[in-house]
Formats: sequence, C-alpha cells, structure tokens
Amino acid sequence: MTAANDFRTPAERDEAELRGQIGKVVEALGAKDLEALRRLYTADVLSFDIEPPLQHAGIAAKLGNWARAFRFFETVIYEIRDLRFTVGGEVAFGHAFARLRGTLPSGAATDGGWVRVTYGMRKIDGRWLIAHDHVSVPLDISSGLGVVDLQPLPAQAP
Repeated sequence: MTAANDFRTPAERDEAELRGQIGKVVEALGAKDLEALRRLYTADVLSFDIEPPLQHAGIAAKLGNWARAFRFFETVIYEIRDLRFTVGGEVAFGHAFARLRGTLPSGAATDGGWVRVTYGMRKIDGRWLIAHDHVSVPLDISSGLGVVDLQPLPAQAP
C-alpha cells in the first residue's frame, strides 16, 4: 500500500509500525539473529532484565543478554501476549506478557515462564526503536521469591 492509499490515521500507522517492530524481535529471537536484534534497539538502550545486574546499559549489554539465552536454548520460541501501546509524538510505551521457551541442547523442551514486559520506544529517523525494556516477575513478599508459574488470563480486548 502506498502512502497515498493509506487511509489510516497517523496514530494507527504508528501502532502498526510499533507492533511490526516487536514482531521483528520475535522473528530475530526465533532465528537467534543478534544482528537483526541490533537494528531494533537504540545504541544507548537501557534494559532492566530479569537477570543481574539491576540494569544493562547499551546495545552491547543487551545483545550479551540475548547471546547468553541463545547458548542456553537450542531452539528459541518467543511469545508476546496482550501487547498494547500508547503513542505520543516521537515516543511510545507498550506493555505485554512474554514467554521465552524452546528446546535445550539436551533435546528436552522447556515451557519457560510468563513475565511482564514494558517497552519504551523512540522514533528516530522515521523508525521506531526500543530505547528501554523492563522485564519482571511478580514477587511473593512473604518468601522474597519470584513467582514464575503464573499464566496470563485469557486475552482481553484493548
């Protein structure tokens, strides 16, 4: 569809582009393609991931996290559920549930666990890039342990 034939509002186009970028993340993870992932993040991405330390600053640190995951899994399946975005000009934020699962080098399958993910996006030179992501699990306050066996509720309409 050419721009002249695109009857979507600017907000609808941004939403579609943002969803497309997250779709590219899913594809790149499935292909274990670090270079494809590099093109989806800002150089100064700040990531609050589930593994220590508290923050991972810069694209090298973010790609290092994914490289470690790729060594852990023989095959990678990344799922996103209930993705929603709010867009304001050149910035957007989104949130979803995500699950990283796959096959281990031993051949055993693992279902992984659902986590909560938040994306901070910036539009740079006409492209939406991930400038911040935050992955978390709920905390059982009484034990101090993360709760990793929860399932998202059935999908809700936005």
